[in-house]
Amino acid sequence: MIVAGIQPKAEMVHWWFATGFLVLGLLLLSEAVVGEEVWGRRPWRRYLWPGFAFGMGVLMFPVMTFFTSSTIHMVAHGSWAQTMMLAGAAELGLARGKLKSRLWLLATPLALVVSGTAFLVHEQNPWFFARSAFLHHLLGWTLVGGAVFPLARFVRPRSTVAVAGFAVLLVAVGAMLFADRDIAPIFGHLSTLAGRPHR
Repeated sequence: MIVAGIQPKAEMVHWWFATGFLVLGLLLLSEAVVGEEVWGRRPWRRYLWPGFAFGMGVLMFPVMTFFTSSTIHMVAHGSWAQTMMLAGAAELGLARGKLKSRLWLLATPLALVVSGTAFLVHEQNPWFFARSAFLHHLLGWTLVGGAVFPLARFVRPRSTVAVAGFAVLLVAVGAMLFADRDIAPIFGHLSTLAGRPHR
């Protein structure tokens, strides 16, 4: 009971990670605006977004431990944690020069596809069941479809459109997570099975 009393609501955890995705998106957008060459003049800048992504993956493990109510939720959160860490580590290795093959760039689109699929698989309710269900479906398809941007970044490394598109994708993911509520209607729809909205 004591733990339940001090444990933040699930929507608040979503807002924390929404802030993280917003930061990631803004960092990538900054790089797209000034260009890779200018961005890389300060060596530490190259490690900003990959390091931040890796850190978010690490922080997802406590969420997996304390905020999951079923096996499928634990698997989903675990897959998000591992793929964020994989993408962040691969980008860090490339930025540092420890990894030489450009194939490591494929870790990021892979992470988006796996993460999006996890959203779709672990959400068992229809789109208009509640706002959280709608956002899970929307996030899933957005991430799966948005994987085209880091994939384009692999094909054309200096493409401003690819980097900017990836940045906008992450900002959009952050906005969707900020819109989340535990129990709330979506476009006026809320299933009677969802419970009573509390805000």
